Amino acid sequence: MTPALLLPGALAALLALVIPLVIHIARRSEQEPTDFAALRWLRQKPRPRSRLRFDEWPLLLLRLVLLALVALWLAHPLLFGAGDRTPVVALVPGVDPARAQTGNARTVWLAPGFPAIDQTPSSGQWPVASLIRQLDAETPAGVPLTIVTPQVIEGADGDRLRLSRKVKWPIVPGAMPAPRVQPATSPLLSIRHDAQHSSGVRYLRAAAMAWQPAGRAAPIDISSIDAPLPDQRHSVIWLSGGTMPDRLNHWIAQGGTALLASDTLVPADKPRATIWPDPLGTPLVEAMKVGRGRLLRFTRPLAPAAMPALLEAEFPAQLRVMLTPAAPAPARVAAADYAPLAGGHVYDQPPHDMRPWLAMLIAALFIAERWAATRRSRGISP
Repeated sequence: MTPALLLPGALAALLALVIPLVIHIARRSEQEPTDFAALRWLRQKPRPRSRLRFDEWPLLLLRLVLLALVALWLAHPLLFGAGDRTPVVALVPGVDPARAQTGNARTVWLAPGFPAIDQTPSSGQWPVASLIRQLDAETPAGVPLTIVTPQVIEGADGDRLRLSRKVKWPIVPGAMPAPRVQPATSPLLSIRHDAQHSSGVRYLRAAAMAWQPAGRAAPIDISSIDAPLPDQRHSVIWLSGGTMPDRLNHWIAQGGTALLASDTLVPADKPRATIWPDPLGTPLVEAMKVGRGRLLRFTRPLAPAAMPALLEAEFPAQLRVMLTPAAPAPARVAAADYAPLAGGHVYDQPPHDMRPWLAMLIAALFIAERWAATRRSRGISP
């Protein structure tokens, strides 16, 4: 453990130690005049002698210690390396606690907040890999860490775990809660167009109708370019030439997906990727990243003469794929193949703040000082 001071300049308050010293030096006992016989019969006149004297040493020492502790409190003392050194055992949800040999270790669930084993972890699908990295970062260096896992892990990511220590990785029978599979839904489509591009709307409407079950109308919002934009759950198809308006650019940057006409001007400095080529490899739709959203753009006018793919049977499915967000990567892996590697970054632990303990000690010493200074058996209180 290493002590440190966050504000060492506050130790200048130690100069206040002079105050009780001055008070105790200047203190004089009560003196009352007493009449007595004449002093003329004395042979020598007594010579008064003065010397430096501190009265009531215990009280003086108590006050000096009290002021020194106040100065130390102002300097904000910290203590590094004072974390809990108890071994940690983390159980992946789905593991039977009775199968885990924990001994005297601190046993927690591998869930947000790392609740104790006697508590019920919150339900839900959590990123196990991220929680393992967090637990490794929050555990002091050198503390043994054990992670008990079932045979199959849900919530892994593409990177192999590399932690700051060698981790025990026992695999026991059990199963994590299965992830919820979201049913496939059709994109919510909003079309904004001007008069010059109205002819291309029918191809988009026909594609959206093909997404729906038989007999069900397609939920399409079709309006002019002056109409307000929908929320980011919708995909916007913008059919208007010229510069892209700022409100549309801001809407995309906030996480929206927009498909623009071929004559809409887009930022030239954005890297582009072809997401729909024709049979010859020529791009039909390009994509670029704008903030947290996606900007797609046709490279040809929406007319069969310029883009014959509009009349092909695959056009509705291709349009749906382009407007649908990418599915998350698979997160299931065999626990035996996902054992963490050692050699990762070692994280510094937050220091322990000593001021609360000092505050309690200062309060106790202050009470003791007041009692010593005001007790009846004492004379004048300096």
